Amino acid sequence: MTSAEKMQTPHLNFLLGALPAANLAPLEANLELVQLRLGDMLYEPNTQLQHAYFPTSAIVSLHYVTASGASVEISGVGNEGMVGISLFMGGNTTPSSAMVHTSGYAYRLERSLLNAEFANNIALQKMLLRYTQALITQVSQTAACNRHHSVEQQLSRWLLLTLDRITSGEFVLTQELVANMLGVRRESVTAAAASLQGNGCISYRRGHISVLNRKSLEGYACECYAVVRKEMQRLLGAAQT
Repeated sequence: MTSAEKMQTPHLNFLLGALPAANLAPLEANLELVQLRLGDMLYEPNTQLQHAYFPTSAIVSLHYVTASGASVEISGVGNEGMVGISLFMGGNTTPSSAMVHTSGYAYRLERSLLNAEFANNIALQKMLLRYTQALITQVSQTAACNRHHSVEQQLSRWLLLTLDRITSGEFVLTQELVANMLGVRRESVTAAAASLQGNGCISYRRGHISVLNRKSLEGYACECYAVVRKEMQRLLGAAQT
C-alpha cells in the first residue's frame, strides 16, 4: 500500500463522512478503495452500471455525447458526491458517460450492496436523495450557463468548481480537455484563459493551471457558480437532520 493509499478514508468523501457512525459501519465493510486515472471511463452511455463511486480525491466528469460526436460536460463529481445515482433511482442506465478528468482515489460499492443499503439505511437514503437534488441543480445551471454566458464566465465557473474539489490551487488540464468539457472551440478557451491570466486570476503553462487570486476569479464568474455552491451547501448541510 502506497503512502497516498494509507491517507485515504471514507470520511474524505462528504456523503460518507456525514453519515452517523452506525449508518456508515454497514457500508465500510464493503467499500473498495480504487485508484482512478485521468481518462478512465467509469461507465458508457446506455450500459448497465455495476458500481457506485464515492470520490475522495478524484474528479469525475459526467458527459453527454451527441450523434455527431460532439460532447459537453453536464456536471462534475468530486469529494462532495457520488457517481451512479441511476442505481438507486431505479434506472440502472443513463445516456451520459462518466470519465475521470482529475486522477485520484474513490471508494467503490457494488450495485446490489448499494441498493440494499439504500432500502434499509434511512440516513443514507436521505443523504443520497438530497445529493441527487443538488446534482440536478448543477446540471440545470450548467445548461443555462452554456447557453447564456461567455466562455470566460463558463471557464471561471468551471475552475472554481474544480478548485472546491481539490486540496491545492493547481491542477493539470489541457486546453483541449477544457474545451471538451465546456463544449466550445479550443481557440475560445485559449482566449478566455489568456484574459484570466492577464488579469492576474490564474497562471497557465504547459497544461498546468494555478489559481492565483480566487476572489478575483469569482468576480469573473457568472452567478451560476454561487447558485450551485449555495444549493449544495443547503441540501447537504441539512442532510444529517
